[in-house]
Amino acid sequence: MSESPSTCIDIFLAIILPPLGVFLKFGCQVEFWICLILTFFGYLPGIIYAIYAITK
Repeated sequence: MSESPSTCIDIFLAIILPPLGVFLKFGCQVEFWICLILTFFGYLPGIIYAIYAITK
């Protein structure tokens, strides 16, 4: 199964700056705020959650 180019770009942004990738996908919904808080606690939890939120 092939992913769309926009999903690949979202995942790339989620790795570089996790809240930005989630924001571009969901806007200022609860997923963005969870990702922002997790990124403040640690960069790796933010990345993991961002990739999960984008691909779910």
